[in-house]
Amino acid sequence: MDPLSFLRIGFEAARIGVEAQAVISMRVAGMMGLWDVSPLESFQMMQEKPVAVAAAAEAAAFALMRGQTADRAISASMTQIGNHTSANMIRLSRRGPSWF
Repeated sequence: MDPLSFLRIGFEAARIGVEAQAVISMRVAGMMGLWDVSPLESFQMMQEKPVAVAAAAEAAAFALMRGQTADRAISASMTQIGNHTSANMIRLSRRGPSWF
């Protein structure tokens, strides 16, 4: 086990937290009419959660079945969650404020 793996996992968790907060802020601003979001955004944000959690659980389970250590399994799981938060942040930030 890499002695710095838990530090990397902590930074990954912090990045995911910052991206998730940005996504939440843009979605709430969209619900108030201040950010340009899709009319189906409210539905999409509820629909994507089970998919992201299932992908993360699957990645962690496969890592453990391959005999990898717990930190690798956590990292695999967080990579999946991070992919979803990054995609959401990029997609929503490209739309921009609704008054432009």
